[in-house]
Amino acid sequence: MNTKNQTNPIVVIKIGGSLLGSEDTTLQDLVKLQKSGMSPIVVHGGGPVISDWMKKQGTKPNFVRGLRVTDQESLDIVSAVLAGLVNKQLVSSLQALGGKVIGISGVDGQILQSEVLDPALGQVGRITNVNTDLLVSCLKDGYMPIIAPLGTEIDQENNATGRILNINGDTAAGEIACSMKSESIIFLTDVEGILDEEKKLIDHIDRDGINKLIESEIVAGGMIPKVEACIRALDGVDFAKIMDGRNSHALLSLNSTDRIGTRIR
Repeated sequence: MNTKNQTNPIVVIKIGGSLLGSEDTTLQDLVKLQKSGMSPIVVHGGGPVISDWMKKQGTKPNFVRGLRVTDQESLDIVSAVLAGLVNKQLVSSLQALGGKVIGISGVDGQILQSEVLDPALGQVGRITNVNTDLLVSCLKDGYMPIIAPLGTEIDQENNATGRILNINGDTAAGEIACSMKSESIIFLTDVEGILDEEKKLIDHIDRDGINKLIESEIVAGGMIPKVEACIRALDGVDFAKIMDGRNSHALLSLNSTDRIGTRIR
């Protein structure tokens, strides 16, 4: 990645689907960060909205280790909801707040190049490469990319097959942060952060500590992709943080010493 023209500090922010449509300050905070001279890259979820639409179509959502099992019918819904409804609602809302934003998916510009993760999960992708060209161009032109986590399948000859794959949003954020060498990666969710066996907030933790929590099943379900994405991102970022996006102006406290969320280094 050529970052010679990228002088503003990059921060990758994953917005959990459970926060979409909630009355928090996340979108206002994103615009403030952009106007303060930072370069946010946003990866959004949409799980609850997808599940609602699947139920409307008579399809039952199914998850394995926090990952959505995705057949072709499910993928059609996932693609329409993530890249269409959710992405464009976010873009429209951020523009109304004064943000300079562009809505894309990981398919655009072949950002998220992927292969099938596990046939048992259906059309769920494992990211094999992040093509940062489009992201670098967006940031250079002053845009905040808002990314729907869909990938394009690449075959063994490194050619696109034309097939779209569903990518876990947390995983996508971690890979993008690592590839872009961002200053930090922030996961905004609807819990305080990483909790210990007594359900108390852990304010600081390292890779080894996270692995022990996974092994002991203290971290489970949808939190697993988040902490695994944090570990992956640490290969390229200064720090990762999982924090409660429901807190007012949570994003503006990124470098605060207050006990807000869990900081991973």
